[in-house]
Amino acid sequence: MVPAPGTALLVGVVGSTAYGFAQAGSDIDRLGLFAAPTEDFHGLHRPAESQVTTDPDVTLHEAAKWCRLALTCNPTAFELVWLPDDLYEVRGPLGEELIAIRRSFLSAKAVRTSYLGYADQQFRKLLTRDTTDPVTRRRAAKHARHLVRLVEQGVRLYETAENVVRLPDPDRVRDLGERIADHPATAEALLASAAERLARPGVLPPAPDPRPAEAWLRRVRAAHYTPPTT
Repeated sequence: MVPAPGTALLVGVVGSTAYGFAQAGSDIDRLGLFAAPTEDFHGLHRPAESQVTTDPDVTLHEAAKWCRLALTCNPTAFELVWLPDDLYEVRGPLGEELIAIRRSFLSAKAVRTSYLGYADQQFRKLLTRDTTDPVTRRRAAKHARHLVRLVEQGVRLYETAENVVRLPDPDRVRDLGERIADHPATAEALLASAAERLARPGVLPPAPDPRPAEAWLRRVRAAHYTPPTT
């Protein structure tokens, strides 16, 4: 794993492996967050907020950036605090604290906007794929799988305040994705049904509560500050 440009607080395996889609030869995707040294924020140039590599596939966000993403319920970033225990590779004390406050990031509007928005992106990508070509056909199936996943995860999160990352029936989602890849119009009813359910009153608050994240981030900054020696 690529070392974080600071202190790694939480790192886990995400993507197809986490969802249950992985097959022989599938890439291993990792997502994490790190704390930059607090004193690095005191100069003219702020530390980098993200580090992304493709070999291996690792995305690391600085703690403050991750919190901002999570407060919008960004599906890719937010799943880091909902992984099954066996998928975490780094889980320090401050990472544990973040997992404990994960529901404070939730809001009905953000879940509705983010999950439907990302699902719609997958749908639009699906429409541009030439499924007569084997390579683009596989990509179309991947977009379709993730469309189904995002819709089902978003509705479940909206209705239960639980984000189930490891899908209970990945084979069903994979098979549905194959059908949608061949007949993209099939996804329109799925998206419409999700939009209708997400328009109903749910269990989530209308806005997130940023106070736990703010308090957590201040603890992170205090823990990673080294006073000057001169």
